[in-house]
Amino acid sequence: QAEHARRELEAAKETKAKLDGQKFTYKVKTGEGGRLYGAVTSMDVSEVLKKAGFTVDKKNITLKSQIKSVGTFDVKVKLHTEVSCEVTLEVVAE
Repeated sequence: QAEHARRELEAAKETKAKLDGQKFTYKVKTGEGGRLYGAVTSMDVSEVLKKAGFTVDKKNITLKSQIKSVGTFDVKVKLHTEVSCEVTLEVVAE
């Protein structure tokens, strides 16, 4: 069990090294003035990360504020109980 926990921690640290500080782009349909029709959710961010090759559960993604317009936002990603990192999400009009 201890070995399994150690391997999980090492994998999380490796993922953090690749993921920390990365910038991802998410295209959404917008209305007037760059307002979104809905909001970008942690599930959307999870899908963006999945397309880039990183599997992160939506429960482990924390948005600092609701994303309801185009722009650049910081997103906290928890990879392990001891390991987390931040990525940048750029929301652009489709």
